[in-house]
Amino acid sequence: MIKYKAESQNIEFKSQWSDDALKTVCAFANTDGGIIFIGLDDKGRSVVLKDAKKFLEDIPNKVRDILGIVVDVKIVQKAGNPVIKVTVKKYTAPISYRGAFYIRSGSTTSELKSAELSRFLLSRAGTSWDNIVEPKASLDDISPKAVRHFQQLARKRFPFIATEKSIRFVLQKLNLIEKGKLKSAAILLFGKNPRKYFTSAFIQIGRFVSESEVISTDVIEGNLFEQVEKTIEILRLKYLENRFYYEGIYRKEDLVYPEEALREAVINAVIHRDYMGPHTQLRVYEDKLWLWNAGRLPDEITFEKLKKSHSSYPRNELLADVFFKAGFIESWGRGTLKIVDRCREKGLPEPEFSEMTGGFLVAFLKAPAEAKPPIAGKTAQKTTLKGGRKRWPEKVAGGKDRESKEDRAEKVRRKYGENAEKIVGIIAENSFVKAHDLAIKTNLSQSAVEKIIRKLKKEGVLKRIGPDKGGHWEVVGK
Repeated sequence: MIKYKAESQNIEFKSQWSDDALKTVCAFANTDGGIIFIGLDDKGRSVVLKDAKKFLEDIPNKVRDILGIVVDVKIVQKAGNPVIKVTVKKYTAPISYRGAFYIRSGSTTSELKSAELSRFLLSRAGTSWDNIVEPKASLDDISPKAVRHFQQLARKRFPFIATEKSIRFVLQKLNLIEKGKLKSAAILLFGKNPRKYFTSAFIQIGRFVSESEVISTDVIEGNLFEQVEKTIEILRLKYLENRFYYEGIYRKEDLVYPEEALREAVINAVIHRDYMGPHTQLRVYEDKLWLWNAGRLPDEITFEKLKKSHSSYPRNELLADVFFKAGFIESWGRGTLKIVDRCREKGLPEPEFSEMTGGFLVAFLKAPAEAKPPIAGKTAQKTTLKGGRKRWPEKVAGGKDRESKEDRAEKVRRKYGENAEKIVGIIAENSFVKAHDLAIKTNLSQSAVEKIIRKLKKEGVLKRIGPDKGGHWEVVGK
């Protein structure tokens, strides 16, 4: 008796046999196995099948001769009619049909092409993309400075390599050379210009005011260690708000999202991404930060497991190993746990992990718009009140209260005008904001913004801390 009523990942109905059904046999063998019923229409209803017994011999012979595999074929009954049941098991070796490779996705049989085919063949060969030799690359493509930097980082976990003079020897000990040729991982980790060979090996950062409107963007290039450091640096200096506070007489600061969690997320992205797919993308919104990289989770891990203790299944084994030796990873399989823990410690919502457009997405979320109790002995640079209203710098926990945002905004507006009020308000929210971004947010020209800032600085409302490049503003007020 046939219990199946619809086609699925592992079930296919065919009214009659034709050699085109070998594509489905091939797909089942390359995926999770499956069953083809010959003699059922698309709705699973039986149809008259001629010469059913002849198929018992013909189908196994064709499958063996053309695909090189063995299937089980038998006759079953439905509504009094004979139906051929072809059972296909999963094969670990890749199976092709007339030179093409097929897989099963849902109830659809699809041919693998280009990058998808490469991924499939690599997985069946028991290797990873970063382990492949890049035939055109040589030691001239490797940055000695990058290798020496790694040697210093790896003193604790890879001590015997710390004083090694030979670049080739270091790469060999890291398993990054095969028969004198560099592997892909070597170029990504220590290359002078990884994009010479892998055009998508970069990170793009953008500030978004909506899903379709971006007001600033940066491209982060270089080897993977540089990409991690540069990404965190530019987030700190340009894209994220800094929260300043005082412990006693000492001025301290941290980011709106925990820097350690952001760093861990970026490290995970560069290690686990699919380098045959598009570049890594980081979107900064008003209330969230999204980090996306190509490549789905391995079958062994679910999104729920990411927030619990779990085993590590790195997509790129060599990249993960070198980052571990450099001390960038404390232990495999704990990166997502660290991200969650650090956000919890800062009172932020748990990050969200999900799949989007064939890649992995981690979303950092800001804290709810609600004031937190003052911390004894600390002066907060920025707090958030119920209803989403912002307050400018004020002394908390035993200090002398300063003016509220509303009071100071009214004073600035009366004395310097509405545009000055807008500029001061934006700077109070983000002390690293650039004149270009201020112009966009206020609908003024950049020269007009700079003129107002000069006046506010002269009047003592604003104070510049540090150099023009890399410094920030403080709202002082008079």
